[in-house]
Amino acid sequence: MNYELLAVLFMIGSIVGVMAGLLGIGGGIIVVPSLLWLLPKAGIGHDNIMHIALATSLSTIIITSASSVRSHLKSGNVDLFVVKWLIPGVVCGGFLGAYVAELVPAEILPKIFSVILLILALQMFLSVRATKMREMPGKACTTLFGLLIGTISTLAGIGGGSLTVPFLSRFGVEMRKAIGSASACGFMIAVSGMIGFILNGAGTENLPDYSIGYVYLPAMLAIVSASVFTTRVGVSLASRLPTKILKKVFAVFLLFVAGKMLFI
Repeated sequence: MNYELLAVLFMIGSIVGVMAGLLGIGGGIIVVPSLLWLLPKAGIGHDNIMHIALATSLSTIIITSASSVRSHLKSGNVDLFVVKWLIPGVVCGGFLGAYVAELVPAEILPKIFSVILLILALQMFLSVRATKMREMPGKACTTLFGLLIGTISTLAGIGGGSLTVPFLSRFGVEMRKAIGSASACGFMIAVSGMIGFILNGAGTENLPDYSIGYVYLPAMLAIVSASVFTTRVGVSLASRLPTKILKKVFAVFLLFVAGKMLFI
């Protein structure tokens, strides 16, 4: 991998870190399309490139989310009760998503996910002026939602913040706590999803050098070496901005990503 590509990956990592702290996302929505564009330029063939991008994205989310969670915990932005009942579902969903990714045509996944993002963006815009919030569902139902979030997130190579934050916000969790809690869930999704991709990629032919299963280590290390230093910037912004502003920023972000993923 040449110096120009490394510089681009460092820049991507810096942006991912800020977005992780600000919006509770792991950055996979940025990393996956970037890797699909950059990996061929590094001499990596198109065989298994979608799986490599997804797995490598999840591996970066582990480090980025861990840094973000640490900062959010210090700021009191994590709802531990909600996280406790989401995590069992998102972990199972992470493994399930890695398995399903072997069965579903890769070109279909971004289209499905983009439709979901459009619906969530609309809901987020409507919730800006909402005066009455729904109560959180029961423990079992929350865990089932976690399973769905974990599965879809792993199929898209993301940490789940794009799904978790609107879900928690809809049920009355304050926006800052929704963002911090999404970071914690994203960490667990990334761990289980990455392990699934490593196991499924073991023994696969035509993988690039310095890979563990489908995880391409040079790209992962370049991205996280920058992202871990910029998450605190995003967390600081999230702690200062009013809830309505955060909701609008998140909704615009969802619309942008949905539009981009429709044309991947």
